Amino acid sequence: MSDKADRAVSSAEKSAQDPERRSFLKTSAVAGGAAVLGAPWIRNARAAQTTTWKVQTSWPGGIGLEIFKAWCNGIVEKTGGELAFQPFGAKDVVGEFQLFDAVKNGVLDAMNPFTLYWAGRMPAAVFFSSYPMGLRNPHEWDVFYYSLGGLELARELFGKFNMHYVGPIHHGPNIIHSKVPIRSIDDFRGRKMRLPGGMVAELFQAAGAKTTLLPGSEIFPALEKGTIDVADYVGPAINHALGFHQVTKYISMGPPGFMSIYQPVDLMDLTVGKKSWNALSDKMKQFVEMEVHVYSDLHHAAIQKADQEAWAKFDAAGTEVTRLSQDDVEAFTELAVPLWFKWANKDSGAARAFKIQLDYMMSGSLGYVTPDMIEGQKLNL
Repeated sequence: MSDKADRAVSSAEKSAQDPERRSFLKTSAVAGGAAVLGAPWIRNARAAQTTTWKVQTSWPGGIGLEIFKAWCNGIVEKTGGELAFQPFGAKDVVGEFQLFDAVKNGVLDAMNPFTLYWAGRMPAAVFFSSYPMGLRNPHEWDVFYYSLGGLELARELFGKFNMHYVGPIHHGPNIIHSKVPIRSIDDFRGRKMRLPGGMVAELFQAAGAKTTLLPGSEIFPALEKGTIDVADYVGPAINHALGFHQVTKYISMGPPGFMSIYQPVDLMDLTVGKKSWNALSDKMKQFVEMEVHVYSDLHHAAIQKADQEAWAKFDAAGTEVTRLSQDDVEAFTELAVPLWFKWANKDSGAARAFKIQLDYMMSGSLGYVTPDMIEGQKLNL
């Protein structure tokens, strides 16, 4: 057996002995059924050694990083040693905004980023993750990807960059932390605010905020130093683990039942370099695709559970939760609709993605968008 295979098997044995890993696998088996038992031991008998992918996530810490590492460490067991994922947290190999090039150029085999980060390189990325006032629930995004052609489109567009988009990965809505209370759209005016870029940043700029683009790992020090006084990031569990309650006093969300009006279903993904992807057997490719779909469900559920526990921690820290009103939602919608079309018309890929979603949002199934809301707007297909 090669040194590489020895290391992979050793990793698997260590993982199996670890109590936290056993607990995660047990939970996964109950929650997802097929997550652990659905496709194990599919090793190709002719495979001489383990193929190990270096995979870096955008998670800088907290439950997100823990779940990611546990998942990666379980791949070698599920494939009988044929494939292994070597996990890296945010900035462990490259900076978060360098992930795209690192996978494209083969520095990393795969990435687990916040898909929206690539809006500047690929306008369609804005529509591969939730955007202001767009699709609002995780299952709606699954319909887009797995039923309406979104997955095929994402693979086509990432393929132009020598990468294979495997599939979306849910984690939950984003929330806003601030040093001052945010109780209406007017309270964003003049505030120095961290946002992930793209349409989301432009929405808050239209509302009067002074926005800046920062990776998640740099938000805490920016808040601590006063470089920013408002910051969007993910959900309560991870944000508490990152210490946001130590440098802010308030959390702002949408009206009840609409936790985030600007990114209600922030999406991550698994994207693999074409060279690494093409080296897999067809059977192993199918396994990875199915595994990502199952992982998305488990990842989302585990983070939601942790979020419920985190609310009590924020309460104990004295954090005050404020909510925007329905009037604010309508005001943000007026700002958002022109931005939908602006971003969709940046290139044909973005237009195709948005057209699928617009038709869905205007359908009898959802009804989020009515003809009067988009009157005067034009989509260049």
